[in-house]
Amino acid sequence: MVQDMALLVQYVVVGLAVGSLYALVALGIVLLYRTSRILNFAHGDLATFGTFIAFALLTAWRWPFAAASLGSLLTTAVVGAAFFFLVIRPAKESTLLGKIVITLGLALVLQGATVILWGTGTKILPFPLSDIKVYRLGQVVVSQISVGSFAVGLALMGALYVLVQHTRVGLAMRAVSQDTVAAQVLGIPVKQIFALTWGLASALGAAAGILLAPATLLDPYMMLDPFLKGFAAAVLGGIDSMPGAAVGGLLLGVLEALFGGYVSVKFKTTLAFLIIIAVLVVRPEGLLGREYKRRV
Repeated sequence: MVQDMALLVQYVVVGLAVGSLYALVALGIVLLYRTSRILNFAHGDLATFGTFIAFALLTAWRWPFAAASLGSLLTTAVVGAAFFFLVIRPAKESTLLGKIVITLGLALVLQGATVILWGTGTKILPFPLSDIKVYRLGQVVVSQISVGSFAVGLALMGALYVLVQHTRVGLAMRAVSQDTVAAQVLGIPVKQIFALTWGLASALGAAAGILLAPATLLDPYMMLDPFLKGFAAAVLGGIDSMPGAAVGGLLLGVLEALFGGYVSVKFKTTLAFLIIIAVLVVRPEGLLGREYKRRV
């Protein structure tokens, strides 16, 4: 019984560490959707591009890890904001489907740029934390990299919450997400807020990519699976709810770990898609989302 309980706790701890990174991806997706009602299908490729930038700064330019990570996040944020100004904003009269197709085009461009700049071979991102060094809590074993990733993931989620809920910029972001026209009338620089949102969401994706790189290794398609898991987490928690995205990511990570441990490792990747189907059938607005009602 004690061993069974320890094994259960082990799976939960590992799931929380991975789920915190799913939550970062989901928060980027939700942040954009809340503000602009656009599902950015280039989110994963932006994260991959940002992770490769960190790799280049670490290996070619010999930057310290903290500086390389910060440089990667800023560069990815600039790319995301530039994409809004140069492509999304001029196409503002496009349909929702048209804007989604535009983001798919960006995904292909970034994927091609990554292949041209760094090739298709698998690379290893130098990382300051070790997956060999472990901490023991009774019979539960946690690697240093899992603890670090979970801590950084929680810190970034906390920083985003403070930004959105307790700053003037966050107030402006919430106003724009509620009513763009009213926000513009009140003097809020809507275009700049949109660009900031795109940049912030892109940086969150890059942060998740950097933290995931030691486990997945670096290749141009490394964020495909985490993006799909992040999207599933966003749907699970509520596509318009930032707390829901965080809860959905953590919950999905734990469910995946438990499914892989007790049912099948081979099919645990399909769990995210089963969750999407179940949520859309039973509760389309997600766990913490609000039902959307349109006035006519």
